[in-house]
Amino acid sequence: MRTSIVCIVLVFCSFVAAQDKGVYKEYKNAFYQGILDEIERFEKKPSVPEKKFRMDFTGKEFPTDIKLYTTMWHNEPISQGNSGTCWDFCTTSFFESEIFRLTGKKVKLSEMYTMYWETVEKARRFVQQRGNSLFAEGSQGGAVIRIWSKYGIVPAESYTAKKTGQKFHNHEPIFNEMSKYLESLKTSNAWNEEQVLATIKAILNHYLGAPPEEIVVDNQIMTPKEYFASLKISLDDYVDILSLTKYPYYQMVEYTVPDNWWHSQEYLNVPLEDFMEVMKYAVRNGFSVNLGGDVSEAGYDSFAKVAVVPSFDIPSEYINEHARMFRFSNSTTTDDHGIHCVGYFSKEGKDWYLIKDSGSGSRNVEPAGYAFYHEDYIKLKMMNIMVHKDAASKVWEKYQKSSKK
Repeated sequence: MRTSIVCIVLVFCSFVAAQDKGVYKEYKNAFYQGILDEIERFEKKPSVPEKKFRMDFTGKEFPTDIKLYTTMWHNEPISQGNSGTCWDFCTTSFFESEIFRLTGKKVKLSEMYTMYWETVEKARRFVQQRGNSLFAEGSQGGAVIRIWSKYGIVPAESYTAKKTGQKFHNHEPIFNEMSKYLESLKTSNAWNEEQVLATIKAILNHYLGAPPEEIVVDNQIMTPKEYFASLKISLDDYVDILSLTKYPYYQMVEYTVPDNWWHSQEYLNVPLEDFMEVMKYAVRNGFSVNLGGDVSEAGYDSFAKVAVVPSFDIPSEYINEHARMFRFSNSTTTDDHGIHCVGYFSKEGKDWYLIKDSGSGSRNVEPAGYAFYHEDYIKLKMMNIMVHKDAASKVWEKYQKSSKK
């Protein structure tokens, strides 16, 4: 009897010790997934790769070795990710180079801090104009001057606007959400500026995090405006230069492109000869140059890493202010990208320019983040440049004389 009891206890203990356990496992149904894959394969329409007419770069050689170039100090190129912030990245890079040139101080500033407040200002004008103002990702280099003057700036490490583990910026969902909200105001007529801006900030804060009101630099607590003041740079010392025949020369004019959404009239228009003279003088005298213009041309190739004007487009000797204006007026030249010129190299009587570029096209092949532009491309397709007034002293003097008449 006792033996039977012991056996029963042993069997029970063995049963208890062998209880099943639950675990979390990824659900997999290989056969069902195969069904879905086969349905997709069968129903998928054959895709035809998009082809665009481009210059044939086969067998051509270009000066794409950075070692050939006389360069200005600049921070390493970084990617703007999936965002329309080239205007921000190139102009921030430009001012970083200027701060070093003027003070010897190397800083890396936050592009996203500027982007945050520029977005708020776009929304503000959208409300004030009852929806009759562009709300989109693009802007102009002059926006950086305007935002820093009002809100200051912070180091990049103080505001990355990225979440843990996030490698690239992704602004598409942010602007989709904000744009839908702002468009709804046209129906609701809820044009309360304070409430609208609070909502825009809430959306930005959700995706990017709130920008800091105070930062710590060299063990000092300071506001973004105080930090900007510590950089010892005067934003009044910079000028944006155009060259378009539709405007009078040596006068400040409005650059009539969508990205100039606040309708700034702070662009100095000059003849093309002066435009190129400023470019050449700047790089030969230690100034970098901020540029904006068109990179959708047949002579622009991200794998060759060069921008040239093909002879089948227009021969070099025919590139003048009229050829430039013709393309701008019929919209074959558009203002679609901002870049930073950080070096030059002369070859066969023509300049090549080393371009620092935050766009994805500059990262398909090495050297990542750089491209090489021929001076003809600048002359025909780059619409505006920003430089220190010391690099544009001749045209600035002509403007001052003209404005006194």
